[in-house]
Amino acid sequence: MKRTGILNAALAGQLARLGHTDQVLVCDSGMPIPPGTETVDLAFVPGVPSFAEVLDGLLAELVVEGAVAAGEVAEANPACAALLADRLPGLEHVPHEELKRMVKGVRLVVRTGEARPYANVILRCGVYF
Repeated sequence: MKRTGILNAALAGQLARLGHTDQVLVCDSGMPIPPGTETVDLAFVPGVPSFAEVLDGLLAELVVEGAVAAGEVAEANPACAALLADRLPGLEHVPHEELKRMVKGVRLVVRTGEARPYANVILRCGVYF
C-alpha cells in the first residue's frame, strides 16, 4: 500500500498514464461530463472531498503547464476564484459555455464533492524535465 500521495487506485493509475499536453478536468458535482470520458468520481457526500483538497492533491502529483477556468467564477464563487488564482498563476479564463465545450477534449475527469458553482478547472500537463 502506498504510504503517501494519492491512495485512490483508479486515480493514481490514470495520473500515471498522463503525458505532456494531456488535459485533466477537476470539477464540481454538477459539471456535465460527456459520455465515454474517463472519469474518477471522488464525490462522497456534498462537499466531500472539497474542490480545494482535490486540486491540491493533484497539483502535488502533476506538473501543470497551463490551466483554464470559467470567467464567471470571479463573480459567482469568489472563494474558488481566489483559490485558483493562488494555486495557478497565469490561469486563463473563458466563458463557462466554452469551458463545457472544452471538456470534450480532456483525457481525464476528476469529480469532487464540491457543490458550489463554477468550481471547475482544466489542467494541461507539462513535463518534469
